[in-house]
Amino acid sequence: MLEDFRLIVDLVCVLAAAAAGGILAGLAKQPALLGYIVGGAIVGPTGLGLIKELIQVETLAQFGAAFLLFALGVEFSFSELRKVQKISLGGGGLQILLTILVTTVISVSVGWVATPQQGVFLGAILSLSSTAVVLKSLMESNETATPHGQVMLGILVVQDLALGLMLAVLPALDRPPAEIGIAVLQAALKIGLFALGATIIGIWVVPRFLRLLASTESRELFLLGIVAMCLGIALVTAYLGLSIEMGAFVAGLMISEVEYADQTLAYVEPLRDIFAALFFAAIGMLIDPVFLWENLDLILGLVSIVFIGKFAIITPLVKLFGYPLQTALIAGLGLAQIGEFSFVLASEGRSLGLVSRRVYLLLLGTTALTLVVTPFILRLIPSLFNWIETVPALDRWFQPGEPPLEVTEHVPLEPPIVICGFGRTGQNLATILAEQNVPVVVVDQSEAAIQQLRDRGIPYIYGNAVSIPVLTRAGLDRARAMVIALPDAMSTRLCLKHALEISPALDIVVRANQYQDIELLYQLGGSEVVQPEFEASLEMATHLLVKIGLPTIQIQRQVKTIRNSHYLELRPEGSIDRVSQDIRAATLGMNRRWHRLSMTSPLLGNSIASAKIRPLTGATIVAIQRENGTQIDYPNGGTAFQMGDSCLVVGSVEEQNMFEQLTRGEIDIPMLPLSMLEAIAEAIGDREVS
Repeated sequence: MLEDFRLIVDLVCVLAAAAAGGILAGLAKQPALLGYIVGGAIVGPTGLGLIKELIQVETLAQFGAAFLLFALGVEFSFSELRKVQKISLGGGGLQILLTILVTTVISVSVGWVATPQQGVFLGAILSLSSTAVVLKSLMESNETATPHGQVMLGILVVQDLALGLMLAVLPALDRPPAEIGIAVLQAALKIGLFALGATIIGIWVVPRFLRLLASTESRELFLLGIVAMCLGIALVTAYLGLSIEMGAFVAGLMISEVEYADQTLAYVEPLRDIFAALFFAAIGMLIDPVFLWENLDLILGLVSIVFIGKFAIITPLVKLFGYPLQTALIAGLGLAQIGEFSFVLASEGRSLGLVSRRVYLLLLGTTALTLVVTPFILRLIPSLFNWIETVPALDRWFQPGEPPLEVTEHVPLEPPIVICGFGRTGQNLATILAEQNVPVVVVDQSEAAIQQLRDRGIPYIYGNAVSIPVLTRAGLDRARAMVIALPDAMSTRLCLKHALEISPALDIVVRANQYQDIELLYQLGGSEVVQPEFEASLEMATHLLVKIGLPTIQIQRQVKTIRNSHYLELRPEGSIDRVSQDIRAATLGMNRRWHRLSMTSPLLGNSIASAKIRPLTGATIVAIQRENGTQIDYPNGGTAFQMGDSCLVVGSVEEQNMFEQLTRGEIDIPMLPLSMLEAIAEAIGDREVS
């Protein structure tokens, strides 16, 4: 009874430390999982030593990885796997083999290991990346559906599958090659039989089982049945010598194609989040700060070698499979760490005598440090590409000059509405516009989306919506309007910027995936920025207010006021000052510069619209600071320049130089007739057209 109570105390201690670390990480604008890891390190055996039952806590922490992979399977589905099957199977398999080969050759050559078998073992550990950390980071940034997110997840799935083979081969690693081959064949046979059984169960058993659970109309029974199924399949894979996590992922895939998938995900998410925090805290408890400090130079060197080596292997492989250089670089940076499942291999290798205790501790320290660094790297990637845009010698490598891969034969003769992104939002828009006989052209680079467009006879461009040649081919210069419904913030910003370079006065509606992006998208030139969650709230409130008898005109007036204020009343912060901070924070990773207007600047007295800042320079003004200290964070087309103004401008080096020349009068501002200016103002409304 006392031991059980000790375990309860340890669990409470770990969860409290993880919560405290997560809160501090949130306040520091860092991913919560970093806080979980640090919290675990503080209360762990090598920290304050508050945890006594480490083995039991680690065992429970395995549920975190299992539920993370289960939820990924439910969201990912077989259709998503088919989209990236080439890079997953081909690229993932080649990445593992190349990592093992390179590691073996180098480690044997420089004397890191005594035998080639030990080199193979070390390469197997280094070949695995962190499914849990990468998945959590992609979920927090809403990038799981992006091309680079799909590529990374596809490769990670293959790595997790390979873990079963590695565990099977490990005991036979120091035996003759024939025995190793037999071990590989046995493991492959087990995986094949399990896949066959999982397919049969997924088709014939799982749907009926879920309908039975749903028929009870009990949330508790439904959740209990789902968890039992998930963990039951995970135990089967563990019994077969594969990983528990792989069984959980397969269980999720079984449910992903059933109508109860969304309900399952909603029920499991709270469990996933709690046990995931416990899982990352358990990783932190494996970190020995004293050992890290005593071997800091060596471990930092190993971390650098791991990141550079895996990046150098993964990036060319992704590019080799036909993905853009940007996607290849993001995948290479995102997967350049050692995975949490490497702990399993390292522990097994130590028990088999393949590594000494010192090497084992070095592997643990290096792995833990790469896991801690990975979220920072993923967060810095947008800033990296914004910097690349400022270096012409580098930027040209990221500008796809080739034409789109495929263009529909049915190009609309009338000016179309261009829809970038054919996810759920894009599909709904295309359906509604088609019913009104409004011509559309859809831009997407997903083969599954393009196949739907072919079947429905909707004109399309197969290509990256960020690419200027692709947007030009879509007829943006003659388009009536444009909709941007891309899955990630970076692509949305670049698409908006490039679209306005082609057609500065184009009416563009942009979907903001997160409310923090709303103001920046307006400042970059969006005519209307729509946030789906806020719009759902407005529609539901409208229905309820009409139901209770409020006048329709009054309701419409209130809804219009909220939309005109960019949903300010609905935001969690709800203050102008906080929104201003969001704008400044959002532009930190972009190339920005303050420009002070001279007393003789031709911009003085002109408005942003009449000066035609964006058409002439391509730059965007995101803030103006008056001489008296007043700062305007929302300059629109009617904002006039005054003597002593300083302008915060976002744009490439060339665009910044063009703006500087404009302020000095080296570029003439064309004078438009008053009637044309009024027409432009009416077309673009009150939005900022810089």
